[in-house]
Amino acid sequence: MANGTTTSPRAAATPTQYERVYVWQIPIRIFHWVNAASIAVLFTTGLYIAHPVLTGLGEPWDVFVMARFRQVHFAAAFVFTVCFFWRIYWFWMGNRFARSGFPYVWRVRWWADLGRQIGDYLKLDFGHPHLGHNALAGLSYTIFAIALGWAQIFTGFALYGESNPGGLVDRLFGWVIPLLGNSFRTHMWHHLFAWSFVFFAILHVYIVLLDAREYRNGLLVSMITGFKFRRIRKGRDGE
Repeated sequence: MANGTTTSPRAAATPTQYERVYVWQIPIRIFHWVNAASIAVLFTTGLYIAHPVLTGLGEPWDVFVMARFRQVHFAAAFVFTVCFFWRIYWFWMGNRFARSGFPYVWRVRWWADLGRQIGDYLKLDFGHPHLGHNALAGLSYTIFAIALGWAQIFTGFALYGESNPGGLVDRLFGWVIPLLGNSFRTHMWHHLFAWSFVFFAILHVYIVLLDAREYRNGLLVSMITGFKFRRIRKGRDGE
C-alpha cells in the first residue's frame, strides 16, 4: 500500500495471446502462386501479341519472335486452365477455408456480412478479422477470378482453335467467335478481360497490404506458411 492506494494483480495489463490456425492448405498455396505466375506471363506475352515491338535478328524464315511469344502464351494458358480446374476441385475437397467467402446470395447472413464489410472499409473501421475470406473478398474473387477466368478460357481457346480449323479445340470452343460477332470482337473481349485481371491484381495487393497492416494476424505470409493467428478471447474472431 502506497499513498492510500493498492494495486491489484488483476489490474495489471495482461499480454494479448494468440493461437496459430492452419488456414491455407498446400494445394491452395500452390494454386495461388502458379496462378499468379501464369497470369503474369499471359498478360505480358499477350501485350506483345497485340502490339509486336520487337524485331528478330536474322532472316525471317529463321527467326520466329511472334511464334515464340505465342508458344509461351499458349503454354501459360494451358497451365492456367489446369490450375483453374484444380482450384474448383479443391473448393469441394479442401478444408472449410477453401470455401470461405463463397457468395451464398440466398443466405441472409451472407448479405449481412457483405454489408458490414463494405461499411467497415468505407468508415476505415476494419472490425474483426476473418481467418478465411470474408463476403466482400469472396464476391470479388467470384467476379474477377472465377467469372473472368471462365471468360478468358472460352475466348482464349476459341482464338487458339483458329490455328487448326476443324480440330478438337475449334470444335469445342469455335462457337464462341460467332456468338461474340467475329474473330476481331473476340480478340477485343479477350484483351478487355485481360486488363480486368490487372485491375483486380492491383486492388488485391492493396487490400492484402492494408489488412495485413491493420489486423497483424499473419495475413501477408499466410499464403506461404498456411498459418494465420487468432486472438484468444471470449468472443472469437470471425472466420
